[in-house]
Amino acid sequence: MRHSQRISVIGAGLAGSEAAWQIAESGIAVDLFEMRPIRKTEAHSSDRFAELVCSNSLGSDSPNAASRILKDELTHLNAFVLAAARKHRVPAGASLAVDRALFSDEITKRLESHPLVTIRREEVTQIPKSDLCIIATGPLTSPDLATQLKALAGGDALYFYDAISPIVSTESLDKTAMFAASRYDKGDPDFLNIPLTQEQYETFVDELNKAEVVLAHDFEEERYFESCLPIETIASRGKLTLAFGPMKPVGLNDPKTGKRAYAVIQLRAENKYLTAYNLVGFQTKMKYKEQERIFRSLPGLKDAEFLRLGSMHRNTYLDSPKVLLPSLQLKSAAHVLVAGQITGCEGYLESSATGLLAGLNACRLLKGEAPLILPETTMLGALIAAITDPARVPFQPMNVNMGLFPPLGVVQKFKDKQKRNAAYAERSQGDLNVWMNLPETKIVRQAIAGA
Repeated sequence: MRHSQRISVIGAGLAGSEAAWQIAESGIAVDLFEMRPIRKTEAHSSDRFAELVCSNSLGSDSPNAASRILKDELTHLNAFVLAAARKHRVPAGASLAVDRALFSDEITKRLESHPLVTIRREEVTQIPKSDLCIIATGPLTSPDLATQLKALAGGDALYFYDAISPIVSTESLDKTAMFAASRYDKGDPDFLNIPLTQEQYETFVDELNKAEVVLAHDFEEERYFESCLPIETIASRGKLTLAFGPMKPVGLNDPKTGKRAYAVIQLRAENKYLTAYNLVGFQTKMKYKEQERIFRSLPGLKDAEFLRLGSMHRNTYLDSPKVLLPSLQLKSAAHVLVAGQITGCEGYLESSATGLLAGLNACRLLKGEAPLILPETTMLGALIAAITDPARVPFQPMNVNMGLFPPLGVVQKFKDKQKRNAAYAERSQGDLNVWMNLPETKIVRQAIAGA
């Protein structure tokens, strides 16, 4: 496969900005395409790169938090966006929050002044047929490019909304209130099931109907498929709608009673390690505090550790397990890499991290080298593995959380969450250091080696 000696990056959000910087710092010329201000989006207000729209936070900075583990990895990998965020941070307790304007200006000016970066203010509507490119156009990808990407990736590869259910840590569940089974005993007993009495069910519905919800942004159109409505919307349609919908007990007899419960909540494993479970059909627009309050009132979930809370909002993202390789290349077109929220990763930090990997891999592909695959015991490696795992059906966008990690390989169960997370963080750093020093990776620049 022959390529020009330039790499195109389409989209100058956090992922595209990070990818362009990594490519240029590797000594390769990059064309960075940004359609703003030629064509505006419903969300952005400026023509600056890496403009933060919904929040100014890049996640928790608390020691051993999932986002902090990722930040520590990115620091070792000489991440550009994270360095800018640290430079322009503002007080926000344990979170890394930034001055939006200064953060965006810093990234824009540094990319504009880099001798190997050419800024192209134009909309891209055609994906290159053979030249290496990175698509990092975010959740508001223009319709023409989205159509191109869908056709290239194949089939129903592109979604246009998020419908995210909460995820809970397995070890935080009280399994005595649950039973393992699949409906009608078909296949293996892969689901954890929480049986509810009529009283428990009706109390739950009442709480859903009273819950505070997050209102849509001005640029979001509240249009959802009937088969994927917020759980509180279903509850508002009548007392029994959930019992005949996502909480129907048909085919699930409680082994304690031998009878069918009034309603059942099903939990589905999120990964092959069974360290996290998804609350099936519990996509929601409730505020986070309301989700925690209401869901923890359910049997078995009193002490639930929420690795991710539910949400629903307009988005554009690939069905990555079907169409993406762990290198972030399209399976159908190896010269095209994808980064940012369009891969199905959630969060500013996660988007920039995928941009870093896509940028490094684009450079390697241009040189005829094998792309990089990070160990799953690192947070970035675990995130990439999660969004490209073919077994993840149906696919939902994912942010970093402890449930993505493989088990620690120790027999004892950590009762102290902080000690458990510290062990994950220590393993992550150790395995990243080993990986960075392998001869075949060749990604440790002098600046990193000398740090």
